Amino acid sequence: MRRFLPDLFTIGLLLCVLLASLFPAHGAFAHGFGIATDCAIALLFFLHGARLSRETVIAGLLHWRLHLLILAITFGVFPLLGLAIGLIPDSLLPHPLYLGILYLCVLPSTVQSSIAFTSIAGGNIPAAICSASASNILGMFITPLLVGLLFSLGQTAGGFSLDSLQTILLQLLVPFIAGQLLQPWVGGWIRARKKLLMPVDRGSILMVVYLAFSHAVIEGVWHQFSLENLAMIVLLDILLLLCVLGLTLIGSRALGFNRADQITILFCGSKKSLVSGVPMANAIFSSAMIGAVVLPIMLFHQIQLMACAWIAARYAARPAAE
Repeated sequence: MRRFLPDLFTIGLLLCVLLASLFPAHGAFAHGFGIATDCAIALLFFLHGARLSRETVIAGLLHWRLHLLILAITFGVFPLLGLAIGLIPDSLLPHPLYLGILYLCVLPSTVQSSIAFTSIAGGNIPAAICSASASNILGMFITPLLVGLLFSLGQTAGGFSLDSLQTILLQLLVPFIAGQLLQPWVGGWIRARKKLLMPVDRGSILMVVYLAFSHAVIEGVWHQFSLENLAMIVLLDILLLLCVLGLTLIGSRALGFNRADQITILFCGSKKSLVSGVPMANAIFSSAMIGAVVLPIMLFHQIQLMACAWIAARYAARPAAE
């Protein structure tokens, strides 16, 4: 049963939302906290770049058919499903929450959990490492461009601009490249101290969530949406995940991938990254919108962890010959 209970990170997210609801950051404190949050996010992506070895990148890049399929699902199938959700009337799905769903659909895949579940299920681990990492690197460019394209198609005010793209590149991509350049010297030391550096990984996201919901609370986010609206978001997140899980499984089998590759495609293609999504939302959207935009991502995060934990356990318990 513990697989279906929230992990400590999810509990931390909920506590940040509660703290922001009771004691939102504002004034000089919010400004200083925002600067500290930007620094923490830059450090996070520096560590991501420093952890990824060159050998892993080269080994994974050779499996180009698998990577193309995962990228097509992540940045193609997901956004199309997001546009289809836009057909739901505003009376059932308020427009700010729909923006959150649509933004969720253009995010890159996760890294850590995709690799972990692929490993548990007996999938192609080198390919998973490369595919998930490539998704996050390309997502720094593709996600803001898709926001600009799809949000304008849907006649939505997403707040995207070239300044947003510049902020993302400076805050996320530049530290990542710096980490890759220094990887031969610091990569081994960082990988050997994974538990010591985990607070940076989790803590930076908790800081962004607290700051985002502080802005949202000040703008009156909890007065805008009802419990029925939140229930609708949970239902849509579940249906979205089930749909993509089914498509990845059927598509990988139809294209003739072996069992290990099917597992990798299933887990890397169906996930969406909270770690990348929240910082990019902070750069793309206005403070008045960011709380509603981040909410569907936070819910989807826990749903995908519970579902994929169960699926990975099923694969691990089943003989490879089945």
